Amino acid sequence: MPSPLGFFERYLSIWVGLSIAAGVLFGHLMPSAFQTIANIEYAHVNFVVAALIWVMIYPMMVAIDFSTIKDVSKNPKGLVITFIINWLIKPFSMAGLGVLFLQHAFAAFIPPEEAKQYVAGLILLGTAPCTAMVFVWSRLVKGNANYTLVQVSLNDIVMILAYAPIVAFLLGVSNVSVPWATLLLSVGLYVIIPIAAGYLTRKFLSPKKLYSLLDHLKPYSVLGLLATVVLLFGFQAQTLLDKPLVILLIAIPILLQSVLMFLLTYVWLCKVRVTHNIAAPAALIGASNFFELAVAVAISLFGLQSGAALSTVVGVLVEVPAMLWLVSIANKTAKRFALPVSRA
Repeated sequence: MPSPLGFFERYLSIWVGLSIAAGVLFGHLMPSAFQTIANIEYAHVNFVVAALIWVMIYPMMVAIDFSTIKDVSKNPKGLVITFIINWLIKPFSMAGLGVLFLQHAFAAFIPPEEAKQYVAGLILLGTAPCTAMVFVWSRLVKGNANYTLVQVSLNDIVMILAYAPIVAFLLGVSNVSVPWATLLLSVGLYVIIPIAAGYLTRKFLSPKKLYSLLDHLKPYSVLGLLATVVLLFGFQAQTLLDKPLVILLIAIPILLQSVLMFLLTYVWLCKVRVTHNIAAPAALIGASNFFELAVAVAISLFGLQSGAALSTVVGVLVEVPAMLWLVSIANKTAKRFALPVSRA
């Protein structure tokens, strides 16, 4: 059976690792070039990075069919639990783990002001539930494709209303000052406008043309991500060379968060007798993040060379291998569910 992962997605963790290495190398050898790119901005929005992030996000939004929201009542248990995990638990647990590890457990290795920046980036990650890669994870666990689409569509609608208030609240609790105007501008640029663009594209294109467009755009989404990673690590090159432990220390709470959210969602759905083909992708949504959005907002709020931007990019490096591991756990434990796995 052919792999549901495309060439780029299958080796994404390798590409990200190579992009990080390239960014650090180029940033060390050509710091003035990266500073020139950093200066191409207006109102806290860097035009180069903004363009790359749009290249990442737009294909994902085109792939989402918001008409599936009408099916929300068919399997309410899964949707209710998904909503609770993603919006009432996950953002707060990520903030808590960030503070616990980066500001307390690792306090001997990270200065307090830097730790606050890293925690801010983790908050941006934890408040953005996965939108795109979850379709890959769903296929790998033989998930119900239509129901996964409903879950993702619902999350995107909630994100428009809830992302900015939750982020602002958690950053305030973490003693990080955030200008509301910049946060709302970021949500508009990287959530509302891409969602609207994706919706209008689906509305005015025939199914055949839409499929062709998606097939054409797919590689650009990953290339945009990798180019952004090169830039971010280029801006942070000297810091990374001086403090090689930073990446590892940031990765620990991110990995722990993914595992905890997966287990909580998966076990909960099993206990209420939701079928595996709904429970598995729901748990994977809870475990993963919309890291493209988190990167964009971190850059807008704190700058290209900030610790917040760095911690969101570490999320990219951690997520792909972690999610493949959780997919294998979901497949190995499918028989524990009271109801059978769907093969549809």
